[in-house]
Amino acid sequence: MLSPGPGPGGVTHCGVWGSPIDHSLSPVLHRAAYAALGLDDWVYERREVAAAGFAAALRGLDASWRGLSLTMPLKEVALGEAVSVSTTARETGAVNTLVRHPDGWRGHNTDVHGIVQALREAGCRDTSSALVIGSGATARSAVAALARSGTRAVTFMVRGRARPETVAQARASGLHVEVARMGDWAFGDVVDVVDVVVSTVPPSAVPALDSFPMAHDRAARRRTVLDVVYGQGETPLQAAARARGWTIARGVDMLLHQATEQVELMTGRPAPLPAMRDALERALAERAGGRAG
Repeated sequence: MLSPGPGPGGVTHCGVWGSPIDHSLSPVLHRAAYAALGLDDWVYERREVAAAGFAAALRGLDASWRGLSLTMPLKEVALGEAVSVSTTARETGAVNTLVRHPDGWRGHNTDVHGIVQALREAGCRDTSSALVIGSGATARSAVAALARSGTRAVTFMVRGRARPETVAQARASGLHVEVARMGDWAFGDVVDVVDVVVSTVPPSAVPALDSFPMAHDRAARRRTVLDVVYGQGETPLQAAARARGWTIARGVDMLLHQATEQVELMTGRPAPLPAMRDALERALAERAGGRAG
């Protein structure tokens, strides 16, 4: 792990890259951490970077750059640019964090930690069976997190074919795997037999939720829903789940906890969780006020 210190010129640079990126709250979290840690010479920037331009953009960074947070669509292409990757990044085939070392950029996956902690904070205790909507890079992080939380069976709900590498990862983790194609299965029938739902796709890609047959077993099965989307108010999936008395694990809590691990990897210091949480909640309140206005 690196010790914090300024780059050439006295400034150490970190940032979040992806496309689209304007919505990202990562700058709020990392800047709050730097302020709490007294890292006045650290800056954190947001940059629009597409997958096709990622390698060139990475090569263009000078020696003052210490770490990168990566969102879609960069989590898979980053694997090929890292000199080494963590066990979790290798397992999931997804890198959401790059940290610069003397030998080059090392890749990590902190999304798994974020999902585990978000479910735990929501009070999710029973994770025996899960529905994961989507089968991309974030879905693989969800599978790894669920396996670490005691899940034994997972159903992937997808529009077309589930990505084979995602199914293979789930089976390698010892999970029983089913695949349900949207349109072939009623969403309510699938949700009816699971304990946890994790959506890794945009809200517009989630099936219609107007016919969940859930009222009869609400007391018998306490479900938890995590929608990794954040910053756009309550998603339709969250609203439908809340109306049925389910537990909501927030996507912003996943964001918070994956960021704490990123801060520790990039700075070499324990992350100031309370300061980061306070800054995040203030930013969310400001966004909500803007939407209301």
